[in-house]
Amino acid sequence: MIKAVIIDDEPAMQEINSRLLSEYFPEINQLGTATSIESGVDLIKKQNPDLVLLDIELTDGSSFQLLQKLCPYNFKVVFITGFDSFAIRAIKFSATDYIIKPINETEFQQAIQRAVELIENEQDTVPQTNVLMESVKNNEHKKLVLRTTKSIHIVDVNDIYFCKSDNSYTTFYFGGGDKIMVSKSLKYYESLLREYSFFRPHQSFLVNLNHVTKVDKTDGGFIIMKNKKEIPISVRQMKNLVEMMDSL
Repeated sequence: MIKAVIIDDEPAMQEINSRLLSEYFPEINQLGTATSIESGVDLIKKQNPDLVLLDIELTDGSSFQLLQKLCPYNFKVVFITGFDSFAIRAIKFSATDYIIKPINETEFQQAIQRAVELIENEQDTVPQTNVLMESVKNNEHKKLVLRTTKSIHIVDVNDIYFCKSDNSYTTFYFGGGDKIMVSKSLKYYESLLREYSFFRPHQSFLVNLNHVTKVDKTDGGFIIMKNKKEIPISVRQMKNLVEMMDSL
């Protein structure tokens, strides 16, 4: 019998996932639920499931962080997210499938059925653990596609110094003084780049901490980048920034 766990920080979503599993896949043995990275890791280690239904945004971080703590792992993952932008990330982490909230029952059935077939037949041709480890070890090789009205730019994530918001537009700044403006919000890119040491010290800026040379706490606080640019820090984010810098 296939064993499954559900990890989602919304009780209502836990109930929906559990109900749909029971209704369409009664042969799957549900072994429990969790709401955070910490409780999710504990649950998976205790129950050793074959299948994990995993919300991407949890109370204490992202599910990608949870998976990093469990590497190597051999269970199948079906990601659940309310953000389309996470779908690409899920694929890069070699998800068996992903489901966009609000959950469509047909899509749910198809995603779980695909996972069940892989578990039963062991036909998954891309080892999840290997893909995850490569993602963690080779952040400097991660690519980001930036589309402007005239061009499509493919850039290395590590080459980005910082991003600046201008209403619904975002401008990317690079070490050599180059910049690229795209017609997507800073919040969109924050969700994509959070796992690669990017931090939002101010509502208008997203910074690559790998290119920070100094954090100055005077005059309200600001960041000095390798290219000498100064980025403001909000009062609310100063403590979070110091903690994040300590973890680098």
